[in-house]
Amino acid sequence: MAYQSTEAKKEDFRKYLEKSNVIDSLTKVLVNLYEEPERPDKPMEFIKKALGGPVQADVDSLRQENESLRAEVDALKKKLAESGGTS
Repeated sequence: MAYQSTEAKKEDFRKYLEKSNVIDSLTKVLVNLYEEPERPDKPMEFIKKALGGPVQADVDSLRQENESLRAEVDALKKKLAESGGTS
């Protein structure tokens, strides 16, 4: 098992982040946040949105749509069962 100093591990991790463009992406997002004329109430939501992740409003909307579609599927299954079809 090869021993690697803490500094070497940090450097390897920094190179990994740099190579995968993580540092550039985070820097751009933080610069955009800094340049916002008004500070967002929820900076984490701003960062998530800037990185392309779902924000809470999207998640809530998708949950509501999911519940609605599940109810519709259940109603259609019931209708199909009542009409003598198979499920």
